[in-house]
Parts: sequence; structure tokens; C-alpha cells
Amino acid sequence: MQDSPLSAPRAAILAALERLIDVIAQLRHPATGCPWDLAQTPTSLIPYVIEEAYEVVDAIQGGDQGAIAEELGDLLLQVVLQAQVASDNGDFDLGTVATGIADKLVRRHPHIFGDAPGATPEEVSQNWERIKAEEKGIPHDPAKLTPKLTKYSRTLPPLMAASKISVKAAKAGFEWAAIDGVWDKFHEELDEFRTALAQEPKANQQAELGDLLFTLVNLARWYDLDPSEALQSTNRRFIQRFELVEAVAEKPLGEYGIDELEALWQKAKAQLARPED
Repeated sequence: MQDSPLSAPRAAILAALERLIDVIAQLRHPATGCPWDLAQTPTSLIPYVIEEAYEVVDAIQGGDQGAIAEELGDLLLQVVLQAQVASDNGDFDLGTVATGIADKLVRRHPHIFGDAPGATPEEVSQNWERIKAEEKGIPHDPAKLTPKLTKYSRTLPPLMAASKISVKAAKAGFEWAAIDGVWDKFHEELDEFRTALAQEPKANQQAELGDLLFTLVNLARWYDLDPSEALQSTNRRFIQRFELVEAVAEKPLGEYGIDELEALWQKAKAQLARPED
């Protein structure tokens, strides 16, 4: 059976991908490539992978389709560049990456690509984890959360990981009976943090700060709040206010006293709080 000819849109997409691959290969050419690209290693590119992923999320949340397409392109660049570096080192190439993920999707969707019966979203998720465990030769015990919690801790930003760990543990029954217990835990951890700051070594201070932050994550869960979104919103508000302070400052901020800076800050805060005319 002959393959059907590619549709025009599909052919254009493949041509665009081939051009991207060629451009990055040229940037990495040992004799005529870009010095910066040639100096990169898989490890040196890690910060860019993380940064571009977050910028994709920010663009999606903003809803600007042009920005989303641009940021997805920047993220795709990181995927292709990592594959090119690996290919230059004789490890693997982009074809290995694409084949691997396509094969994985087929294996883990037997209800689509095999003869398994139809499934609900929950069953699909359970089957995915079961098949994944079989592939890796790991005993699959849905009742055990530790492997999943460990993966969250290793692969997600700390605040997001804490939120997911908190939710999973609570669903398993590791939970306070009432919100008052969470507040009591918060005040307990706050006191322990203050004590550590006053008289304990740095490692203990770090540990107590982590305990306090984790308790705040649990409080957020009880009140159905997203701590990552809350902190991101606070970051944005701080920058907006700081921008206004810089705009009205008549000298470098370092030359102002703390009371003067507080007055400028309160004016900026009030200005941003006023509804637009």
C-alpha cells in the first residue's frame, strides 16, 4: 500500500521543520558555525529550557496567539538544539527523540492504537502509569504514592511540587480533620522558624523555612487557592509598583531614605489601586 501524498499544510509544516533543523545544524557547524552555539553543552542549555517553558506558560495565560506561537518556537529551538548537540557528540539525534515519543504514545494508548476497549480519562491515566511501570520493570502498585511524590519533587518547581505532594497526600488520608489544625501547624512552624533564626545553624534555618512554606501550601489547598499563581501575581504587582516608583524618583533610589521610599511606594500602590477613569 502506497503512502498517500502529503497535504499542502502538512508539507509546509515539514518543510518549516526541516529548515529549522538545517539552520541549527549550520549554527553548530564546527568550521563556520556560531561561537556561542558551538560552546553550548546539554547542561549549559538547562536554564534556557526552563526559561522558555515558563515563557510559553505566560504567553498561554495571556491569550495572545502570536505570542504563544513565538514562545513555542523558542521552546522548540531548545528541543532541536539539544538534539543537535547530542548528535554532534554521537549520542542520539532528533529522529531518535521523535521516534521515541511517537512509539511511547502508541504503546501507552492501547485503546486508540490497539484492541483495548474504550476508557475514561481516569482509566487512561491509570493505564499510562501501569504501562510505564511495566516498561521500566518497576512493580506497579497504585496504592503507593512515594514514587509519584518523588517524581514531583525531582522534576517540578518547588512550589508546584509542594502543591501536588500536598494534594496527593491529602487524598490518601494524610490530612487534618479541620482547618483549625492547619492554622495550629502554621503557628507551630512559624515559632520553630523564629527559634532557628535566633539560635540554630543555617541548615536548620533552611529546614524550618521549608516546613513553614509547606504549611502555607497546605493552607492554600484548604482555601482552594493556587500558591504558585498567588506568588506570580504578587511578583507582577511588585514590579508594577516598583516601575512607578522609578518613574517618579528624582534621584537614584539608593539615595533615598527608607521613609522616603515607603512614601513613594504607598503612592504607587494607591495609584494602581484606583479604578481607571
